[in-house]
Amino acid sequence: MTYPRPKFMEPPVFSTNSPFGNIPLNLPKFDTPITPRENFHRAAKRDKPMWVPNPLTDTQSFQYNELAIHKPGKMQGGPDFRRAAQEDYTFIDPYGSSWTWVASAQGAMLTPGTKVLEDITDWEKVVKWPALDEWNFAEVAEKFMAEQYDPTKALHINIFQGCTEILVALLGGYGEGMLAMAEEPEAVAEFFDCFADKMIEFYELMKKLYPPLDYVTYHDDWGTERSPFFSPAMMENLVFKPTKKIVDRIKADGVFIEFHSCGNIEPFFPYVCDLGMDFLQIQRRAIDIPKMKEIYGDRIGFMVPIEDHIPGVAYTEEQMVEMARKCVDLYAKGGGYYPWIFESEPHALWAFSAELYCYSREFYDKES
Repeated sequence: MTYPRPKFMEPPVFSTNSPFGNIPLNLPKFDTPITPRENFHRAAKRDKPMWVPNPLTDTQSFQYNELAIHKPGKMQGGPDFRRAAQEDYTFIDPYGSSWTWVASAQGAMLTPGTKVLEDITDWEKVVKWPALDEWNFAEVAEKFMAEQYDPTKALHINIFQGCTEILVALLGGYGEGMLAMAEEPEAVAEFFDCFADKMIEFYELMKKLYPPLDYVTYHDDWGTERSPFFSPAMMENLVFKPTKKIVDRIKADGVFIEFHSCGNIEPFFPYVCDLGMDFLQIQRRAIDIPKMKEIYGDRIGFMVPIEDHIPGVAYTEEQMVEMARKCVDLYAKGGGYYPWIFESEPHALWAFSAELYCYSREFYDKES
């Protein structure tokens, strides 16, 4: 069956804001045969989705930093992505590390000179775990569930930093973090295990406050664009067990988990699959993701940037249509795929969204 592509701004129209910068967006609204939430579940399970989910229309994403920055006083928690700041600013993460938002890079880095922990063997005496009862999580959740929650969409929360990222932040850099893993593996293992318990505590609070929760994204950067930061032995002996502990607890509730990791972590793909991650969000320029889809696509899904798309470059509607088709052709087979969309030009975004839905409907009709 062929599905008609709606012309630009042809009703019905779905209006929303971008997750980065609060830019108003208008996208085509389709009369779907099942709810976007149900279809997202099918995509995550790799169980006959009817179309490729569009995160701008099919999900509701509530960032962890949106919760954290509500704490009174000095800005704490994480970068305020929706602000799209054009100036540098600093904030304190829940563990006490200072970060600087670098406007020119549109990303955050550890503030030079910040170091909460000098010696990993002192972590029990120095590290102060976030006191969750000091934050107004309940107030924010009650407002969101009453005023914004849409039960037809998949509800998502980003829980951010994982084991190695926290270690690096506390010790003041990747060099210090990797040295600690090499020189003091027992202390690192004990720290990671305790951190996993704290992450589970945070997750359980979020699940209580947002009971319809469908999936979370867990972040732990494991490499540069050339190779991983640490060895397979360190993965097996230090990182895998606490990460598995977190993943198993989340999945026990039927909640899907998406893993974000920057860098070329191809050597760790078997471990990621064994962890039980449902989606993997990785860098296209660092990894041959189409190849990984062919090898691991029956075990894990992929959240992938728009193929051939460079944020900030102007594209024609025809080019965006071709990108949508290429994304579907490369990644949609068997389910387990949805795109990472960084496009805000109205005509380009409309063309991509319309083609993504219609072409993937046709793709899955043929597949079934």
